[in-house]
Amino acid sequence: MSGAIKLRDDYSCEELRRLAAIACDGWQSRRLMALAAIYDGKNRTQAAAVGLMDR
Repeated sequence: MSGAIKLRDDYSCEELRRLAAIACDGWQSRRLMALAAIYDGKNRTQAAAVGLMDR
């Protein structure tokens, strides 16, 4: 699968991390942290590791 999905531009990586910190659901928090890593320029494998997932 090589199709890129455009990320929303109304959230910054700092905002995603803030939302992850207050999320009540652990899976949601990990997904938000992975998205923040993507915004920081990490690749999919690195972002998956941040979110404790596999690519």
